[in-house]
Amino acid sequence: MNTTADHLLDGLLTANFSYRSCRSRYEFAGYHKTSSHKPSPYLISKLRKQEALQKRCGPGTAAYNKALRRLDSGEGTDAADNECRYLVNIAFRGLGNRMLSVASAFLYAVLTERVLLVNWGKDDAASLFCEPFPGATWLLPRATWHSPLRNLDDYNEKSKESLGNMLQSGAIIDGNNNNNNVSWPSSPPGYVYLHLAGGYGYHDKLFYCGAHQRLLGEVTWLLMRTDSYLVPGLFLTEPFVGELDAMFPEKDAAFYHLGRYLFHPSNDVWRLVTGYYRSNLAAATRRVGVQIRVFHDKQPPQQVLDQLLSCVRNEKLLPETTTAAAAANDTSSSSSVAVLVTSLSSWYHERIQDKYGGGGVHVHQPSHEGRQRSGVTAHNMKALSEMYLLSTCDVLITSGFSTFGYVAQGLAGRRPWVMESASPFDEWKEGQVFAPEPPCRRAPSVEPCFHSPSYYDCAARKDVELDRVRPYIRRCVDWLGSSPPSTLSHSLGSRCLRADACHHRRPLPSPLISTSPAPAWPSLPEPPLPTRLVVQEYQAASGSHHSHVLRTATFPTKTAKHVVA
Repeated sequence: MNTTADHLLDGLLTANFSYRSCRSRYEFAGYHKTSSHKPSPYLISKLRKQEALQKRCGPGTAAYNKALRRLDSGEGTDAADNECRYLVNIAFRGLGNRMLSVASAFLYAVLTERVLLVNWGKDDAASLFCEPFPGATWLLPRATWHSPLRNLDDYNEKSKESLGNMLQSGAIIDGNNNNNNVSWPSSPPGYVYLHLAGGYGYHDKLFYCGAHQRLLGEVTWLLMRTDSYLVPGLFLTEPFVGELDAMFPEKDAAFYHLGRYLFHPSNDVWRLVTGYYRSNLAAATRRVGVQIRVFHDKQPPQQVLDQLLSCVRNEKLLPETTTAAAAANDTSSSSSVAVLVTSLSSWYHERIQDKYGGGGVHVHQPSHEGRQRSGVTAHNMKALSEMYLLSTCDVLITSGFSTFGYVAQGLAGRRPWVMESASPFDEWKEGQVFAPEPPCRRAPSVEPCFHSPSYYDCAARKDVELDRVRPYIRRCVDWLGSSPPSTLSHSLGSRCLRADACHHRRPLPSPLISTSPAPAWPSLPEPPLPTRLVVQEYQAASGSHHSHVLRTATFPTKTAKHVVA
């Protein structure tokens, strides 16, 4: 086929793949409207450089075989021969979590010039995605019996090889006892495990400090386990700020570009997407995507439905009719609306059909699996196809805290209407009523939330309020208790040429933690509400401002183990 700039997403992709091997690479743009988000020339150059690195140092090369032999033998890192370095991503939980985890790891690999290798666990990644790198693989080969790469799912917060535990055990020397002068006692180890999953502790969160990044740069192999979207945390890590500013002038388009570059559905999945789209969505003049994820099995479904219908009614997202029969008799408009419902249950689709179906409104649901079955390839193929179907919609209504919805909105480049969710970490009580007001809020960004940021200011050596450290911090609207998006927008004046050049108008808060060495993180209270990372660009001449958003959220450490997609 004759490829165009549209096919290659304005240079984000290369044409070094055959059309037959991965149709979605070349057909994706045809199912999505043209966006104003364009990849920067610097981002494109970094992607081409990463592709060359993957090909030069990836599996099957002499450099990879040599590095793997050193790792398996326990020889440690050879400082004189450290041209090829590696980042192994250990993704887990649901498919949405895994995709956000891989996107985060990929950006970190680009920033640190490492080969990205992905461990999908029980998932058959080849059945879900095409390879993103020409002439190279992103999949971690099967490890030998005694390799540190053998049982990656066994790594956790207790692993002695983790950055946090090495800091506590003395395997890393802290010269000034202040976390800013760290070094290896002799030569760097062969690998370091990075535990960045929800609920990680103070010492693991020092990953976001510049001194520790310089230390990790001396290690050949890094193993990263996370279930979250870490990109906002990287934007707050000093050594990366300049590079990220150049790569993403529009910071609210980070996942939009990363997701479209990395994730290309396999031909089997793409057939599910295109076949369903042509049969059910293509003829509609307007497509409305509804993504429903319920985190509490005991929550009455009627409460969720009432919240959804209130959102639709308040925001006028669908033509309001009293009954389906009335809608069927309404012939005043020639336009048609397709409603795409994605949910594990068919109950919501049936109720929405009863309310709005008929006339010019057609309600569709591709599947209803009943329960999430992570690790089952057929289940994940359906889930992935529905993420991409949602991304073709003109309007999105999503469930707060759902990584499934995050991926769909990021690929679409559309700000969803977010239905706040009851906290996933509190037990649902009998008779509990959840009816947030308003029932939904428009997300100020297409970016996913970062569910577990670090509040530790590495230079100040204390916890801080992120919105006062950076002028682009906001709260998420994903779950009950979050504040309206405008709440924190007044902390800066409107005369700054660049947001990161602004001076704070208010003093920083009192320290939330002691400045004594190595405080125990579990005893430190974290802010109770989720946060959003927002970048604001100011125009001094007119005094106007434009907001670009990256989102972060947090939840109590002790309950983080309950996070689900």
